[in-house]
Amino acid sequence: MEETAGGGGGERHARLIRDLCALLAAIISPASSGPRVGRHGMSPAAAAAMLLGASMALMLCGSVTFAIGFLLMPWVAGVAILFGFAGAVSNLSSGLLPSSSSSKAPPRSRIRSPAPDKLVAWR
Repeated sequence: MEETAGGGGGERHARLIRDLCALLAAIISPASSGPRVGRHGMSPAAAAAMLLGASMALMLCGSVTFAIGFLLMPWVAGVAILFGFAGAVSNLSSGLLPSSSSSKAPPRSRIRSPAPDKLVAWR
């Protein structure tokens, strides 16, 4: 099926979209133009096939997601261990090795003193 140079591709796409919309309308609408099947316009076998297809798609997507997570988990664990090790080294080195700024100024307490009870007047 080759495209013609006169713009036949647009007509073909429009016809395909029209056909797709007609199929969707036939599935959704209860008063379809075809043979009347049940009250809802879809036979039980068609509904079961649709649900089977949806469940297969969900299983495949879940399997792919699991495989990606399974492959990436060692990298995530490695980065977590690396950051934990770097944090432990940083914490130990800040307490064991004296720094030049700590010898000049007195160490500050981590607990802040409460605000004074006096009221300050603003001008």
